[in-house]
Amino acid sequence: MNAVTRSEIPELGGQVLLAIDTAIGTSVALAADGAVVELASEDPRGHAEVIGGLLAGVFAEAGVDPSRVTGVVAGIGPGPFTGLRVGIAAAHAFTVGRGVPLLPVQGHEAVALAVLESGALAGARVLQDARRRELFVTDYAGLDWAGVPVRVAGPGLIARADHVETPNDVWPERIPASGLARLAARRLQAGIPFDDDRALYLRAPDVKQPGAPKRVVAPATPAAAPARASAAARPAPGTEPA
Repeated sequence: MNAVTRSEIPELGGQVLLAIDTAIGTSVALAADGAVVELASEDPRGHAEVIGGLLAGVFAEAGVDPSRVTGVVAGIGPGPFTGLRVGIAAAHAFTVGRGVPLLPVQGHEAVALAVLESGALAGARVLQDARRRELFVTDYAGLDWAGVPVRVAGPGLIARADHVETPNDVWPERIPASGLARLAARRLQAGIPFDDDRALYLRAPDVKQPGAPKRVVAPATPAAAPARASAAARPAPGTEPA
C-alpha cells in the first residue's frame, strides 16, 4: 500500500515540478497549481519494482498531464548505491524524454526543511543508516533568507560506534519528495544554484572493476639429459683391447 499526502506550495509560481527520491525507500511528488501531491512506498526496498507505479499514480492523483512538467527534481543522496541510482536514472529518463531541466537536491536538505519549519529545533543533524555499521550525517544550522536549510557540515560518513547522540538528531524513515519539490521551487524563485548532478554515494560500491590480468609465466623446460656417445665413437666389435 502506498501513502498519499497533499499540501500547499505557494512558492511554486507557474512551475510544475516532478520530484523523485530512492535513497531511503521510494517517494515521488508532483507540484502544480499551488499544491503538491506525494506518493511513497511502504516497502523500504524494491525501488525498481515500485517506481513506475508511483510515477503513474502521482500524475493520476494530481490530475496533471506529464506534458505540463517544467522540471524534474532528483534526490541525489546521500544513499546506498543500489537504491539511489534507481531514482536518479528515472529522473534523467524523464528529463530526456520531455526535454526539461534536471534539478539536483540533496535528500537530507528536505528532511531538515520539515524539522526546521516546524520550529521544533533550532538546528538539525540528519542521520541515515549507511549499512556496514556506518552512518550518513549532515548538519544544518537553520533556514536562510529564501527558506532553504543552511548546511554547516557534511554530508559525511562516520562509524556508527562513533556517533554521539544530540537533541537535534533526526532519523528519517524516508526522504520526502514533496520537500524536494518545495526546495526546488524556492531555489528557482530566489535564483539559488542547484547541487551538482552527481550521486552522493560517499564510498565506492561493493562491485569493482576487475584489475589488469596477471601475467602468466610458463614454467622453465627441464635441461635435456646428456646425449649418449655416438656409435662412431665406440670401438668396433672385435677391436676392443685385450
